[in-house]
Amino acid sequence: MSPEQLRNKFPWINTEGVALASYGMEDEGWFDPWSLLQGLRRKVQSMGVLFCQGEVTRFVSSSNRMEDASGEEVILKRIHEVHVKMDHSLEYQPVECAIVINTAGAWSGQIAELAGIGKGPPGTLQGTRLPVEPRKRYVYIWHCPQGPGLETPLVADTSGAYFRREGLGNNYLGSRSPTEEEEPDPGNLEVDHSFFQEKMWPHLARRVPAFETLEVRSAWAGYYDYNTFDQNGVVGPHPLVLNMYFATGFSGHGLQQAPAVGRAVAELVLKGSFQTINLSPFSFSRFYLGEKVQEASVS
Repeated sequence: MSPEQLRNKFPWINTEGVALASYGMEDEGWFDPWSLLQGLRRKVQSMGVLFCQGEVTRFVSSSNRMEDASGEEVILKRIHEVHVKMDHSLEYQPVECAIVINTAGAWSGQIAELAGIGKGPPGTLQGTRLPVEPRKRYVYIWHCPQGPGLETPLVADTSGAYFRREGLGNNYLGSRSPTEEEEPDPGNLEVDHSFFQEKMWPHLARRVPAFETLEVRSAWAGYYDYNTFDQNGVVGPHPLVLNMYFATGFSGHGLQQAPAVGRAVAELVLKGSFQTINLSPFSFSRFYLGEKVQEASVS
């Protein structure tokens, strides 16, 4: 859409600084992530999956030494047992396993370290860590009686701020990712309301002048499993810890991609290779090889 087409379609938008806009006419929209997650969870429980909540404290592995193609010695590991400390228990529960799938989200890097990943000499495959860490992100809900109406789509501004309508009562949900210099301390989930006032509201009011009179009603914080290497997912087995698979590092896109990634990892486990779609560019080895699959649209 040209700026003129954009103004005609959505007269409440200030098109200053906009050269081109995109608007999906079908198969577009948004969903409630928590509701979708609970729906998926209940479905797999109905199929016999048992959920146990606890903290992984240790992996028990066997190892073999061998030489790679260049004659350099490498150590191959296989995990046989996972020690899990259950809630309200002083003791760990040993869990024997044939396969471990690391889907620990923001904490998957720490889980990988427990398995010895990244503990080798720097610059080697054994010394290559999983570059996934917690990044705190805020979500705000505000009220604006003069704001855009029911035709409001999900809007992503050139500044990085985004918003969408929340319900039917002139409420809106949105946020903006901080810059590297603005990254908040991930040690807690307290909301910084000054971030909205100083780093987000000016962009919102510039793009939607009616938002000059908005009032923040609520907010919360959560974690991204942020891949510091290229902000994209890590899918597939580790090349040296042979029975640890990854499905992590999606940097905010996890639930959008989860059904496809779940299927892909299931195919790896059951068939030994990707069947439906080849996700090998997202393998762990790219960190050692320095081959980025850059994701630019992280919000």
